[in-house]
Amino acid sequence: MANPVSEAVSGLGLLVRGLGLIVRRPRNFALGAIPPAITSVLFLIVIVVLGGELRPLTRWLTPFARDWSEGAESAIQIAVGVALVGVTVLLMVVTFTALTLAIGGPIYDKIGEYVDSELGGEQPAHEEPLVRSIGRAIRQSLALIAVSALGAIPLFLAGFIPVVGQSVVPVVAAMFGGWLLAIELLGGPFERRGRLTIAERRAAMRTRRLHVWGFAAPTFALLAVPFLAILVFPAAAAGATLLARELLADVPAGQDTPRVS
Repeated sequence: MANPVSEAVSGLGLLVRGLGLIVRRPRNFALGAIPPAITSVLFLIVIVVLGGELRPLTRWLTPFARDWSEGAESAIQIAVGVALVGVTVLLMVVTFTALTLAIGGPIYDKIGEYVDSELGGEQPAHEEPLVRSIGRAIRQSLALIAVSALGAIPLFLAGFIPVVGQSVVPVVAAMFGGWLLAIELLGGPFERRGRLTIAERRAAMRTRRLHVWGFAAPTFALLAVPFLAILVFPAAAAGATLLARELLADVPAGQDTPRVS
């Protein structure tokens, strides 16, 4: 059995290795930074609007605390505010990733192909009609956004719990959001290998959960910072190709048959 710490650290190393590979091609890195630059502006606008409306929102969500002492009311409003920001970040990072991949799909495909060519081995050559590929990508992205929205509900409610809501919940949110983020990022590398469904990505990811989380959770945290994503996203795209190569090497031969969603 692999050491859990080494598995997580080696997962983080994929992001570092991805950065090392992509900076060798400044043009690819620059092109890969354009889509997250666009979506970062949208992300920042949402955060600024939320920041301006946060106090009214927390007051509206805590009518039951109006008769409490001033200190108790402030404490519950702070807890709710933290939970609200956390849920917003979770939804925004997953949506941000989907939008960035949609805008820069051909760019990130080129980055993935470059990583594969640099590392050698059999080159993926799956092809399908563009309309079918786009339709499937939209359906899958909407499904992941819906899952993130459903998952955000218990995380938001848990944010009301003192201490736990401000310590445990952010960690769980990063792991949950990171898992969904990895599913998104692995879409391109898996599709190039003829593995077209979310189920196939999840099955492969489950073979090395800690390795996936080691890559995905820190990437999620970095992408949650507006404009830092401009630098991180091209490296994450390269790292996802590295991760796909490792995960698919672990898939038993009997699971190699491509399926179409």
